Amino acid sequence: MTNLELQKMANEVRKGIVTAVHSAKAGHPGGSLSAADIYTYLYFEEMNIDPKNPQKEDRDRFVLSKGHTAPGLYSALANRGYFPVEDLKTLRKLGSYLQGHPCVHIPGVDMSSGSLGQGISAAVGMALGAKIQGKSNRVYCLIGDGEAEEGQVWEAAMFAGHKKLDNLCVILDYNGLQIDGTLEEVCSAEPFADKFKAFRFHVIEINAHDFDEIRAAFKEARETKGQPTVIIAHSIKGKGVSFMENNCGWHGKAPNDEEYAIAMADLEKVGEALCQK
Repeated sequence: MTNLELQKMANEVRKGIVTAVHSAKAGHPGGSLSAADIYTYLYFEEMNIDPKNPQKEDRDRFVLSKGHTAPGLYSALANRGYFPVEDLKTLRKLGSYLQGHPCVHIPGVDMSSGSLGQGISAAVGMALGAKIQGKSNRVYCLIGDGEAEEGQVWEAAMFAGHKKLDNLCVILDYNGLQIDGTLEEVCSAEPFADKFKAFRFHVIEINAHDFDEIRAAFKEARETKGQPTVIIAHSIKGKGVSFMENNCGWHGKAPNDEEYAIAMADLEKVGEALCQK
């Protein structure tokens, strides 16, 4: 896909996020929106996957370690064709298969996640398993910057570096905010780059909303041998919705009807601007 096509799709993914959370009257829009461009690139460009055959053996795996941002993953999966986009409106509803955290019964989901810190450990295990079996598939894992306060993240990173898992690519969504405020106010795990380097990771830092930088980073990760890669993706929490951007209050809150209308109008304007390019 061209950058313009990716930008248009990312905007659709953001619409799906806002619609799902509004319909559920609960959920986590901020961190879902900040990672929307990463989700879009992974599912529409980077990963070896097939929506018509979600369980194909040689597929790349993706683990959403910050599982509360499931609306972002669900919207990417729906727009990629794993299930109907209309089903996003059933988020967190009684009887829906789309609940608040990813579960493996959902088409396209490789790991149930939600307890922060545990997803990266699962991803490391998948990467090690693929290495032992001589398989060529890659494993991608998205973690949050607030989540990186969990010790298990660094235990997993230490193990991945020790085992030289060059089939593992971790993406750190670095939006600088968590539920109770900024990272600095709560418990910053900085310096991220130095920590990952200490655990023998190849480190790349990018603008999470620039598809040229995203594309180059994933290419570099694929070409890196003998060590795992982390992409530190500097992002804007709530990206694309004016009143949500850089506002930790939208970490885990659904927009009301009036706010939903404003949010969708913001995204419609983005879409119209992209169509004029």
